[in-house]
Amino acid sequence: MNVTRTLDLLPFQLQNLPQPDCLATKVNGQWIKYSTQEVQDMANKVSLGLLKLGIGKNDKVAIISLNRPEWVFADFGIQQIGAISVPMYPTITVEDYRYIFNDAEVKAVFVSDAELYNKVVAATEGMESIKEIYTFDEIHGARHWKEVIKMAEGEDVAKLEPLKAAVSPDDILTIIYTSGTTGNPKGVMLTNNNIISNVTGTLPYVPVNQHHRALSFLPLCHIFERMLLYLYMRIGVSIYYAESIEKVADNLKEVQPHVFTTVPRLLEKVYDKIVAKGMELTGVKRKLFFWALELGLEYDTRQDKGWWYNKQLELANKLIFSKWREALGGNIIAIVSGGAALQPRLARVFWSANIRVMEGYGLTETSPVITVNRFEPENNAIGTVGLPIDGVEVKIAEDGEILTRGPHVMKGYYKKPDLTAEVIDAEGWFHTGDIGELVDGKYVKITDRKKEMFKTSGGKYVAPQPIENKLKESVVIEQAMVVGAGQKYAAALIVPSFLGLQDWCAHKGIPYTTDAEMIKKPEILDKYKREIEKANEGLAQYETIKKFTLVPNMWTVESGELTPTLKVKRKNITANYQKEIDSMY
Repeated sequence: MNVTRTLDLLPFQLQNLPQPDCLATKVNGQWIKYSTQEVQDMANKVSLGLLKLGIGKNDKVAIISLNRPEWVFADFGIQQIGAISVPMYPTITVEDYRYIFNDAEVKAVFVSDAELYNKVVAATEGMESIKEIYTFDEIHGARHWKEVIKMAEGEDVAKLEPLKAAVSPDDILTIIYTSGTTGNPKGVMLTNNNIISNVTGTLPYVPVNQHHRALSFLPLCHIFERMLLYLYMRIGVSIYYAESIEKVADNLKEVQPHVFTTVPRLLEKVYDKIVAKGMELTGVKRKLFFWALELGLEYDTRQDKGWWYNKQLELANKLIFSKWREALGGNIIAIVSGGAALQPRLARVFWSANIRVMEGYGLTETSPVITVNRFEPENNAIGTVGLPIDGVEVKIAEDGEILTRGPHVMKGYYKKPDLTAEVIDAEGWFHTGDIGELVDGKYVKITDRKKEMFKTSGGKYVAPQPIENKLKESVVIEQAMVVGAGQKYAAALIVPSFLGLQDWCAHKGIPYTTDAEMIKKPEILDKYKREIEKANEGLAQYETIKKFTLVPNMWTVESGELTPTLKVKRKNITANYQKEIDSMY
């Protein structure tokens, strides 16, 4: 069977790799599993119910929910009738929801829980275009999604066949609104072919198959996990949805997955927790732990460090790293990391522990994968985002910007042809906005965001992202933003990792009072000064951080200081901390 549209994936799996646990979720302490056949049946019922509701080809239906099987039933139910899904982050504001509902002309909404339902009700007040809001949870006074299923009773599934047949690979499958760090969200139009080309292009590099399980916790409304959903379906991998980000550690032990996708921040937290545990050890155990860690930090995928190093690493794996693998469930074959730069030291240490991290790169506008580091060590260059996938072209423009061309590039921004023309040139090259270089003539390395580089008063260009990533390697730094446009030197706003700071204080015998008080203490400021000096090593003189300010509040999506993909909104943070920034100059 030929897969040319995402709606072909369910019948493909049913015909070739039917799974008893195509999707699984935990409800009241029990894992509930849905077979491929059940997922297909549910999708058909959603399709038939939506038709009864008057939803037809090219109508827009929103999905706002954390990951769960109902998200997938709704997604396939929408696409099978040629309608267009508009997935949204559960974390954005009521104003953003209202803007997107209006801009996309949404006709119906699926929403998961009471809190989100109330936000959607507030956002849709006075909006006549929206026919219905359905909830996945049972909520008093709200219409439950099972009502859509009920509408399908007595309907003939065969009536869906001509509708499915009328969906073309070039039809828009989904409109995904990217928040960006400035202005209103833009609707990225992705076709069936955009996403299927990405599934097909990554297929040869997937080290798992129909006998394996994936744990899914990155949001399905983001194109990274969404494409992975389709890729898993194409190869027959069973998908288990984590209960929440907080429960990921528990779910890893229960599900014992073979693969999962993550953002670097999560791997950093796993690593920091492991190191904090190592700090608590004493005597020989402590010595062994840090010996293994040091070995791991020297690891290189593309260099054999010789017999003696390999023997030591073998021993470190038996004594220390085996426990790391157990904490991840004991079955991990690979972890795929994307969404932001992964610190090379993390990649080294995980690889040395036989936990292969495949770092990749892409954007919503590119469906998303442009490049990925491969599973085989010889095709995995730590510190880069890997090689282009099949069917994708990459080149570096004269000013250093990464350009890409191929079937993965979006159809355009919804209702914004002018903005589309700004990013896709006449030859079809998509301008990513990222600055990069080719290592060994083939591995893509990202050095910064084009718009985020700034010039000091001395005329030197500073790329803030790599410096911020270096700062965040410290176990006592949670968030960082480098400033200094038009100033004599670079400085930084720093949000401490208060858990890391508490551990350090306990270790040093310093009594801990409140976060706000601690960051003013001379011995704490001294500690951060040393951390910054460490981060400054290896930076050019004009890039080094000369001054810093510790701030007591975490930057969040809700505070408007982070995008839903956790990138810093520099303009907003600058406005909120203008006084602190000025004081550093």
